Amino acid sequence: MPLRLLLLTLVIAPLSASLPFVAAQASDVPAWLQAHVGTGDGQIASVVLSRARALYQRKVREGAVNNPCYFAMDATRPSTSPRGEPGRRFYIICEAEQSFRAVSSGYGNGRKLRRANFSNGRECAKNFSNAEGSKLTTGGSYVTAEARTSFKGYHRLSGKKTPFLRTFLLFDGEGDTANARERAIGGHQAVFLKWQCRYKNPESPYADAEGYVPYGRLVNYTGGRSNGCTTWSPSDSEQILTMVQDNPTTLYIYPESGDIDAVANAVETRRPLSDAGLYWNATCLRAIGTPRFWPKEVLQPIINEWRDSLPQRPFQPLPICN
Repeated sequence: MPLRLLLLTLVIAPLSASLPFVAAQASDVPAWLQAHVGTGDGQIASVVLSRARALYQRKVREGAVNNPCYFAMDATRPSTSPRGEPGRRFYIICEAEQSFRAVSSGYGNGRKLRRANFSNGRECAKNFSNAEGSKLTTGGSYVTAEARTSFKGYHRLSGKKTPFLRTFLLFDGEGDTANARERAIGGHQAVFLKWQCRYKNPESPYADAEGYVPYGRLVNYTGGRSNGCTTWSPSDSEQILTMVQDNPTTLYIYPESGDIDAVANAVETRRPLSDAGLYWNATCLRAIGTPRFWPKEVLQPIINEWRDSLPQRPFQPLPICN
């Protein structure tokens, strides 16, 4: 067994993902919250809740947050629920008011390059990484930071050309997630504007030097894949952004790199996850086979080489709208 996997099996799995550990942590979970623990639709896995609570409680003790609510995400869950709706894998937990809500969220879609295929399908995430430019999710600890709103272009709403502004909530991380800002990792609504053309609108505050603004159509990808960011439906995004405005809180995303390596080792040795004290959503594990974490030290040179190989293309302005 490779040294890295041996260390992960001996150290990480017993400490952070073993069933005894989960059971011990679950003992102090309030009864109302314990009722939401499980692996079914709309429930939160015990290990995910335990780690999310531990992160939140630690950050409260450190004085980093005092928000009454905290967040968690289980990126091992599928994109579609058994009812055919967007899968609920992002959790909003407010223990003071005994509130628990599960909503949909996207995960990183990755890339398919000549030297490495680390792309993810639409339903389940197989690949994870903290490499810049990988477009992949990285599990671990985050704290929400400032929000930035930017103009994306105009679209038609109720028969009128309307500016589309999207707010991006930045995350600060630690450990594997420490480069969250470098990677521009955060949260936003799962909507983007697909540019089609530009039209003359010199009165617009968003017009360029020639008086043009971009125009396109909105594309909603709620519950689907993203560029590595956490993405929510427009309505959920509005609620989440309101909750953390000038009041940061914690976000724990499962799985971490150690979990991924430990699960991969169990799969390759045909050892049941329950025997190894590990967790992965069963539906997605059957779909992906063996998950993989790509450390930035491994993946970053491949991405950089690919970028350097791209041909220089002259700037092509959008066509004028008819």
